[in-house]
Amino acid sequence: MIFSVRDKNTLILQHMELAEKNWFSSWFDTPYYHILYKNRGDEEAQAFMRNLVEFLKLPEGATILDLACGKGRHSVFLNRLGYDVTGVDLAENSIAYAKQFTNETLRFATHCMCKPVDEKFDAVFNLFTSLGYFDNEEDNFRSIQSIKEEINPGGYGVIDFMNVEKVIENLVPSEVKTVKGIDFDITRTVQNGYILKDIKFQDEGHEHFYTEKVKALTLEEFKSYFKRTGINLLDTFGNYDLEEYNKETSDRLILVFN
Repeated sequence: MIFSVRDKNTLILQHMELAEKNWFSSWFDTPYYHILYKNRGDEEAQAFMRNLVEFLKLPEGATILDLACGKGRHSVFLNRLGYDVTGVDLAENSIAYAKQFTNETLRFATHCMCKPVDEKFDAVFNLFTSLGYFDNEEDNFRSIQSIKEEINPGGYGVIDFMNVEKVIENLVPSEVKTVKGIDFDITRTVQNGYILKDIKFQDEGHEHFYTEKVKALTLEEFKSYFKRTGINLLDTFGNYDLEEYNKETSDRLILVFN
């Protein structure tokens, strides 16, 4: 098939628009995403899960949806604690990796969070700032709405988000992180209500560039989403030890609701 220059330019523009709209689809599915963030603390994550299930008083065998589960580190640990866990994520490579841990009470599938899973759970966990990726505001809202539809009567939803108040106040404009011999040149900005992280690096003679774009959702904005959806906010915590939230000092914004 032969394309004219105009056709080629149109295709390039369409590809760029699609990539920008779904930055998370391409970036999360690369090995470089996992290289950059390989030092995430498993001990801290596991302590958080223990604190959370104890606080929620989830009985052994309760069903949990790990929404945007990545490679499944939270899912696997929750399953080891005795829970029936389903992990879903949009990144096919991450799900392919996670499926090696599958058993009778642990399963994984690709899924977009802006649509509800066709099943209900005793608890739905959305962890490590895995919301607010969509450019379309309604898709961000639909993600919250979907969580509500996925919770059993008497069940709980949990969103673990960054505390944007503190993040913006202490934003590091630029830095270089070297991981596995790769120098990741990182630039951070706040634009139009989003926190942007530009990531540039070279590997094997090739230039790479990705942008993470997350909506800077405050507690007040989450409350607005919840009001529209009919969600009841039960508790708000500021760290993985489930201590009181303070918008100036807390590292996290953890919301418990039903």
